[in-house]
Amino acid sequence: MEFICAMITRCALTIAGSDSSGGAGIQADLKAFAALGVHGACVVTAITAQSTAGIDDITGVSPGMVRDQIRAVLRDLRVDAVKVGMLYSDGTVEVVAQEIKGHRFPVIVDPVLVAGCGVPLLMPEALAPFKELMVPLATVITPNVYEAEALTGIAVREPSDAVKAAEALTGLGAGSVVVKGGHLPTDEVVDVLYVDGEAF
Repeated sequence: MEFICAMITRCALTIAGSDSSGGAGIQADLKAFAALGVHGACVVTAITAQSTAGIDDITGVSPGMVRDQIRAVLRDLRVDAVKVGMLYSDGTVEVVAQEIKGHRFPVIVDPVLVAGCGVPLLMPEALAPFKELMVPLATVITPNVYEAEALTGIAVREPSDAVKAAEALTGLGAGSVVVKGGHLPTDEVVDVLYVDGEAF
């Protein structure tokens, strides 16, 4: 591994679920990392039986195994950034938060709550610990409209509502927020960036 680290300039770690169709989750993250010339390491939190049409089944990886994967990567590689996606269970939320807390790398949190086909990707009992433990660790958090609503309780119907939700998320401890506007009922897609008390 020392040879790999010497040959690359950056290393990013994705902590997320596995999408067997390759369109999302760790597979998509690793493709994005590679396209940017970044070495990608991964921690699998859940395994999905998934096609482009939907999700047939989900099996969560045990929190202990998630912990061991994180420790193995951080012990061996110089990680420059972490992206957190699907966590699935409250136990996994707690373990991930515990293991990445205190490190200097930036943490990008994509709060994956529900699949596009409607299948829950974060168990209901995990939402509260996610808000308490993961949101404050986020250098930037990137919810879509529905995720912003679930995390803040604020109905998001237009960009001004997204600003309110973003402000609420910084109130929970997130460093900055990008509310993705793809689900807004507007003629054009408007993403909202909220950082240092200002919206863009």
